[in-house]
Amino acid sequence: MSDLHQRAELLLGSPVRSSRRISGADLSMVWALDLADGRSVIAKQGKGAYIEAEMLRAIAATRAPVPAVLAAEDELVLMERLESTSGPSVAWESLAEALALLHGAPGPGYGWNRDYAFGPVAIGNHWNADWAAFWADNRLRCHLPHVDFNLARRLGALADRCGELLPRDPPPALLHGDLWGGNILVAGGRVTGLIDPACYHGDREVDAAMLTLFDLLSPAFVERLALPQGWQRRQPLYRLWPLLVHLRLFGAAYRGRIEADLYTLGF
Repeated sequence: MSDLHQRAELLLGSPVRSSRRISGADLSMVWALDLADGRSVIAKQGKGAYIEAEMLRAIAATRAPVPAVLAAEDELVLMERLESTSGPSVAWESLAEALALLHGAPGPGYGWNRDYAFGPVAIGNHWNADWAAFWADNRLRCHLPHVDFNLARRLGALADRCGELLPRDPPPALLHGDLWGGNILVAGGRVTGLIDPACYHGDREVDAAMLTLFDLLSPAFVERLALPQGWQRRQPLYRLWPLLVHLRLFGAAYRGRIEADLYTLGF
């Protein structure tokens, strides 16, 4: 802890008066720091923290709400602490506004300038001009060596058909990439910040699918998003990637949902 305090003081120019661990972070250590100059900041420690800082800055450039990055090193990012009192279920309209800003930032193709990871699960982001091929290779086939034979067979068959099931050239929107309710800070009925991003450029329907992991989307929110025709058919395919990540990180409790989405897709 003293090392964290020293690093924060050096980077922010103010001694740390107190600190406390924040619960809920599964793959990194997160602390709330109170500084002598009156600031309250969040310190996140973990491999690739500097990449997360780059992603937060990219989101900030769209004017979508996000905590300001105050400083970053290889395995530490210090950021503004934002108010949060509730989840996204009371702020769907505000979330739609935030996503309109985020998704309005186009990329040169599908991918990101760096690979990333959720703990031990690698996230390949190498650029591709074909969206369906990007999804098949970087979000489905990447899991085949890490699941059992039957599941790998079904996923491989699905990956081979992505070109028939997904658009090849949707607008390459800037995606949050890990947009579940716990990564959406809300206070006063409005989104105060989007946190813990895993950004890349891709089909904006991906962020909507991620939200369905643990939340039911408000009809008004879906209407505000104005997603292209057929988006409902693609949601199980987009949802498979975070479900597979959860399977590898947290175990067999997610197997049933993976099989249900595969069945819905006909695999």
